[in-house]
Amino acid sequence: MPKITPFLWFNNQAEEATNFYVSIFKNSKVARVTRNGPGPKDSVMSTTFQLDAQEFYALNGGPMFTFTPAISFYIHCETQEEIDEFWEKLSNGGTPERCGWLKDKFGVSWQVVPSILGKLLQNPDPEKSKRVMAAMLQMKKLDIKGLQQAAEGA
Repeated sequence: MPKITPFLWFNNQAEEATNFYVSIFKNSKVARVTRNGPGPKDSVMSTTFQLDAQEFYALNGGPMFTFTPAISFYIHCETQEEIDEFWEKLSNGGTPERCGWLKDKFGVSWQVVPSILGKLLQNPDPEKSKRVMAAMLQMKKLDIKGLQQAAEGA
């Protein structure tokens, strides 16, 4: 068992969210569903699941707490195809935001980011870094080719 497990508080969508996330990420599975929570018979109280081997816990805790972008999940993507796939699936029913951020249909914030972004932003030439940052600030879904072109001044 990992030392740290993200704990997600939902109003009453823990099972729906669990199934949604497991359907998007490879090497993922539902580990446990605990029923008979505070609600109708057989209602879900909590779930545990894994997304790409990272364990998560989801609770149907009621409406008193909601998600904010102060906590987000950062997805490292190697290719534009990966970015496109995660972006399309996670933003379906949610809200695309700037700089690779989005809120999914449950209000959870995600950052869908190319792994190369750090290298582009830390370019030894500060002008190239500034151009990459300026390009990124104009994007919702991040575009690797556009970021690379900005670095080169194209």
